[in-house]
Amino acid sequence: MTTCRYCGETHRVGFVSTRIAGTDGVSLEIAKWADVFESEGFSCFYFAGEVDRAADCTYQVDEAHFRHPEVREIFNRSFGAHTRKRSLTKAIRGLAEQLKTELYRFIKKYQIDILVPQNALTIPLNIPLGIALTEVISELKMPTIAHHHDFFWERQQFLVNAVWEYLNMAFPPHLPSIRHVVINSSGGNQLSLRTGISATIIPNVMDFDNPPSPPDDYAADVRQALGVGSDELLILQPTRVVKRKGIEHAIELVNRLNLKAKLVISHASGDEGHDYEKRVRQYSRIMGVDTIFVSDIINEKRGRTEKGEKIYTLEDIYPHADLVTYPSTIEGFGNAFLEAVYFRKPILVNTYSIYETDIRPKGFQTIEIEGFVTDAAVKKTKAVLKDDSLRQKMVGKNFELARKYYSYAVLRQKLSGLIQDSLDCGSGNNQVENG
Repeated sequence: MTTCRYCGETHRVGFVSTRIAGTDGVSLEIAKWADVFESEGFSCFYFAGEVDRAADCTYQVDEAHFRHPEVREIFNRSFGAHTRKRSLTKAIRGLAEQLKTELYRFIKKYQIDILVPQNALTIPLNIPLGIALTEVISELKMPTIAHHHDFFWERQQFLVNAVWEYLNMAFPPHLPSIRHVVINSSGGNQLSLRTGISATIIPNVMDFDNPPSPPDDYAADVRQALGVGSDELLILQPTRVVKRKGIEHAIELVNRLNLKAKLVISHASGDEGHDYEKRVRQYSRIMGVDTIFVSDIINEKRGRTEKGEKIYTLEDIYPHADLVTYPSTIEGFGNAFLEAVYFRKPILVNTYSIYETDIRPKGFQTIEIEGFVTDAAVKKTKAVLKDDSLRQKMVGKNFELARKYYSYAVLRQKLSGLIQDSLDCGSGNNQVENG
């Protein structure tokens, strides 16, 4: 059993989210935070509707998942309408009580000292879970570090709703035992303006003090597996196929480069439907761009498909890319940006707001577009692809800047202060018995 480096006692942190599995941004950041907590002497435990961590440290509750049928029905009835029926209120309250019971059991079973809700008190995909968490934290005066990735007011789909009192109560709650963390300066500003809550900014990070290893034998055949010839460029779009990723810009860029190239899209549409994917496929045909959708052979773990094909991780793909395209219109921060920097790849960026306010001022060198592909962007892309010296200078500088601003050391320094502030070392959590 590890011990807290602040007081020498054993402490336990409980991560709570709708899903802690796979390669979505929230799950990836949970893993990074867990690494830091464990290095500080904490044991980590996980509560969610889907969990891929070890069985002896997880507490899975189906109703915590945003895809659970009851949760989806509540979500669909809550948004896009201005009024709600009493039956919806009963459904919300009933499921919230059920989840509260499970949260109490989780805290008691693992003797949790600090709760770390990950986006569960931020974006209302599971309204009952947010309510349940808020009430448990309030009733126990539970030390809590709430990590916020996407606020509801940042998404148009949530602005017409019949649950304003629940959003104001729990997304996020304003309670004395909660320390709030946001991933960008805009989120901190808006949180303060809208709720009076002050927050600590902790950006997304990667382990820049430990650069990636060279590709091993398993990943040596990536280009062949993707159907990219030795005389072709591999241009990687390392995102899901959703509208806000702006994939049309990547397609247009590849068309205008007039070079032998394939555009490889790593992830599927996900939870937001397939209409945009149809649009991307159609636009690729119109523009004459060979666009490859490879989500069937990319996963968080290596393996084999049902057809016997090799499954690669995204980390297997990055080293083979010649250019990374990241033409998103909206991002909470930009995990794919950091990944491209980590693997020392040149990046095309659409200057989304957080990039402009938080990332660009630090001096990163990228190929920029502002809402559309310009001749200048095409010219710069060609220069970067053809001039190895220019490319290496660009990616080298980006890596050093990221190591300074977005490394585990930054996360550890900022999180350690919150841990000390949240936890009265030695007191433990003895109030759960009253739940």
